Amino acid sequence: MQIRDLPYPDPGRPDARSGPRFLYWLGRRQLRGQLKSLSWGLLHQLGVAGLPLGAGLAVQAVVDRSGGRLALAGAVIALFGCAITLGDTMLHRTAVTNWITAASRVQQLLARKTAELGSALTRRVAAGEVVAVSTGDVEKIGWFVEALSRFLAAAIAVVVVCVSLVFYLPSIGAVVAVGVPVLALAVLPLLPRATQRADVQREKAGRATELAADTVAGLRVLRGIGGEELFLTRYREASQEVRAAAVRSARMWALISAIQVFLPGILLITVVWYGAILAGDGRISVGELVTVYSAVTLLLFPLRHFEEIAMAYSFSRPSATRAARVLRLERTSYEDERGGLDDARPTGDLFDPATGMLAPAGQLTAVVCGDPDAAGRLAERLGGHAAEEEKSASVLLGSVALDDLPLDAARASVLVQDKDPVLLSGTLTELLDVPASGAVKPRDALDAAQCDDVLAALVQASVDGSGDPLRSRITERGRSLSGGQRQRLALARSLVADPEVLVLDEPTSAVDSHTEARIAEGVRRLRSGRTTVVFASSPLLLDRADTVVFVHDGKVAAVGSHRELLRDDPRYLSVVTRRTDEEAEAAGTEAAAEPGPEPGDEPGDDAQVPTPLKTREQLAEIEETA
Repeated sequence: MQIRDLPYPDPGRPDARSGPRFLYWLGRRQLRGQLKSLSWGLLHQLGVAGLPLGAGLAVQAVVDRSGGRLALAGAVIALFGCAITLGDTMLHRTAVTNWITAASRVQQLLARKTAELGSALTRRVAAGEVVAVSTGDVEKIGWFVEALSRFLAAAIAVVVVCVSLVFYLPSIGAVVAVGVPVLALAVLPLLPRATQRADVQREKAGRATELAADTVAGLRVLRGIGGEELFLTRYREASQEVRAAAVRSARMWALISAIQVFLPGILLITVVWYGAILAGDGRISVGELVTVYSAVTLLLFPLRHFEEIAMAYSFSRPSATRAARVLRLERTSYEDERGGLDDARPTGDLFDPATGMLAPAGQLTAVVCGDPDAAGRLAERLGGHAAEEEKSASVLLGSVALDDLPLDAARASVLVQDKDPVLLSGTLTELLDVPASGAVKPRDALDAAQCDDVLAALVQASVDGSGDPLRSRITERGRSLSGGQRQRLALARSLVADPEVLVLDEPTSAVDSHTEARIAEGVRRLRSGRTTVVFASSPLLLDRADTVVFVHDGKVAAVGSHRELLRDDPRYLSVVTRRTDEEAEAAGTEAAAEPGPEPGDEPGDDAQVPTPLKTREQLAEIEETA
């Protein structure tokens, strides 16, 4: 795989059981690139290791006044110099390729997992952690993959040089063969502590990143409630914790670096001292002493890779652990392992066995839940995005379980718009350019969602002067728009998609009542003949639904029209009118005290069920508004 071939057609299915297993899987997937880098690294390292031989031959030729051997030594040095140049150039090329391709593979895996989980991802993993994994952690994982082949080349070169010195000059080669492994292993007792400190630093940095991302995402709200200084103080404290952890980690790595400078220096002094004694006694030649000295000096270069691989692993292991934690998350409704279903999308009623909720095909069904969190969970279940801990039976579309549908088919059939939809930056045309049936035009969707004032605001804020709102740019997450404007643009995007089933969770909670009434009529008109489920408690939406389903304590408690449920179910009345428990109890007491109809009274069209005064006022107000 070359950089020009990215992205991968298929990044593979990772082994995400743990961080080390993920790193091992990643290395195996790039075995060919690793072997290339290892080969060029060996050429480079052995070229460096061969220079002392040429230097020793040259010095001895000068001592012996031999021009021929001096020329031979020059040719040997030139040959090893060419090997170093070619090996270093290609090593850098292949190593960087391994780094970029590994990082790209991890990013593709994360992007695929994000698309698979959708909005369920941020309920299981903090958004800031996802950002940290897909940015800084990806680079550190790539660093380890890139450094691994260079470390192996350096280790092989060290072994070759030590063995060669033993055969070339046993008296000194034995000292080098014993001393070099000691140098390589001397820092091992310090590595666990260094790794632990690096883990603490990365953990604190990840929390600081999460805090920063979440603060930026909620900056508009923080300004509204005056909480900017509070969160700024929290970020300062988190940042100082990261700084202190980084200093502690740097001290340990500085100690390791100092040891790897001090001990090789001791070895070099020992070799020179012992070699000088042997040369003085005439047991070795000057050229042999220069060769051994040069070899030991140049051995310090590959030994540096031992420190680098330790640092790369200590930083990449927690990064890989975080990436594996995200990658091993699974969507509860996943691809059909039994060979797939027909290409035709299923149709029919939408039914949830867990709650008993039924949304008839082709109708507008409103769902009322007393608990907003329960409403959000139910909306996610209807889209096949149930939380991992929910093990109840799958939602059915017609006779087909959403869990049995391939991922693409499930999302094309049922679209869920949550109560806090995200708008990506770009033009309005790009925002509305989503996979769709083509039956709903963008202009019609914008009209149904009552986006006239949004379009006018975008034209006014446009810098290109085109006057076309569809070419106006929307800032990141639509921060320049109000909550109601963002909500309506997201609704228009969902209407353009025109799915078989559209699930809307509180789509008009941030708009005024007049706009809400027009939106209700627009959605009903545009979604005629399509199944639409709206989670709401607004009488304006409920009164326009074909069927209203009241869910209480996780189960369907009542089904009917809005007015029927207002009259027949006190719990529904309390939720819609937002009465407190004390108010409901007081209303019940008044109802018990109010006299019933006289025995002789005949119920007619104008007869009314005895209702507490407060309840009658609320009914009149709701019906008048509706």
